[in-house]
Amino acid sequence: MLGQQLRAWEVLDDRVLRAFAETPRENFVPSDYRDLAFADAEIPLGHGQSMLAPKVEGRMLQALQVEPIDEVLVVGTGSGYLTACLARLAKHVKSVDVFPEFVTAAEAKIAAGGIHNVELKVADAMELSYPARFDAIAVTASVPELDGHFTRMLRPQGRLFVVVGRGPAMEAQLITLQPDGTTTTDSLFETVLAPLINAERPEPFVL
Repeated sequence: MLGQQLRAWEVLDDRVLRAFAETPRENFVPSDYRDLAFADAEIPLGHGQSMLAPKVEGRMLQALQVEPIDEVLVVGTGSGYLTACLARLAKHVKSVDVFPEFVTAAEAKIAAGGIHNVELKVADAMELSYPARFDAIAVTASVPELDGHFTRMLRPQGRLFVVVGRGPAMEAQLITLQPDGTTTTDSLFETVLAPLINAERPEPFVL
């Protein structure tokens, strides 16, 4: 996985690669799909949700440039794998998901891996309200358009990874909050992810 998928997709950050190597992906994959743990594909988790392909997870972690002093928010815990990898890079990770069974399963897997700097919570991401406290936010689903909902939770110089758009045209973006309150946007790559629960808005009506 490290050579064929991550490095081939320009994931070259040594700390990111080490986090992947130290976090057994097969322990987070549903048992029915364990043979596909390292496949270049999304893996179904239930409720229409999927575990992201390794190359997308790798590019996400590399883009966020998480440091050992950082506080990180994960929107969409899913299997818990990405949260576990981020926990190896950050000071503390808060991870939320709207599905209680995802959170319960992830808690057990993360604890079994000896990772203790993670807080998991059942919550609707679109109803979250935190002061500016996070150095990095990873959104594991897409939003149809970007607003200030997540950037308001960033500290100055904080980074937000999010996939924006509607299929088949979606773009992975890195949003950075500048000290003066403005944001900069870096376009990273094209991909397609399932929409974040309750983030989808109706298409505008055009005469």
